[in-house]
Amino acid sequence: MQEPKILGIIPARWGSTRFPGKPLHNIAGKPLIQHVWERAKESMLLEKVIIATDDNRIREAAENFGAIVTMTSNTHLSGTDRIAEAMKEESNCTHVLNIQGDEPLIDSSLINQLCEKLSKNPGISMITAAILIKNDLDLANPNVVKTIIDKHNNAIYFSRSLIPYQTSENPAATCFRHKGIYGYTKDFLLKFVRWDPSPLELTESLEQLRAIENGEKIHVVITEDDSIGVDTPEQALIVENQILRKLFKIRISGFIISN
Repeated sequence: MQEPKILGIIPARWGSTRFPGKPLHNIAGKPLIQHVWERAKESMLLEKVIIATDDNRIREAAENFGAIVTMTSNTHLSGTDRIAEAMKEESNCTHVLNIQGDEPLIDSSLINQLCEKLSKNPGISMITAAILIKNDLDLANPNVVKTIIDKHNNAIYFSRSLIPYQTSENPAATCFRHKGIYGYTKDFLLKFVRWDPSPLELTESLEQLRAIENGEKIHVVITEDDSIGVDTPEQALIVENQILRKLFKIRISGFIISN
């Protein structure tokens, strides 16, 4: 059996309805996409980290901070299609991790968790992550994707609506917030992108439902990583403040130690 070789791919596109040019938006002195790349590079379990894009502005910026860039078609409808194209140039990989390009605070330990699960469990074809929802605002927010899982940590469903419907103030079932990171075996990813978009996928605008509607399992790793992604300029400001506070604490700690 081939030794697992996991490729990390960060899909990035310029066009965004709510936030055009998002990958190069300056956050604490660096492009957003650079923060994501630096977090991914902290993982020792990824064979290689690649940025996949169709935009020369993103390519130039990424190469300037040292990233490997693969140019892809500008006709892709999703990040998954983009990473599948980029993966085809990497013949030695066995698995692919799809690291969303708008997750500048993603914890490298979560990347490692998914890599370990994929490499040690040949029965897992697709994997993602989720965190327990602890407030009612997230439950009611359609921009927060919810998931429920079975006893084997496989996803039962994903939705922008509240699932399951709660008939009491203390529901017996637990609801999780989906984290936008995916892992696949190479063969499964190639199969996934050959399927047509499914009815539930189109209804919820959630690509992962395509796998469930085709009878495939999605294993869910439960994480404590509660970092947020960047969908709007307002969220970019929140993330920037978090990064700057962390940098300030590091500098203060270093000053105290040196004195």
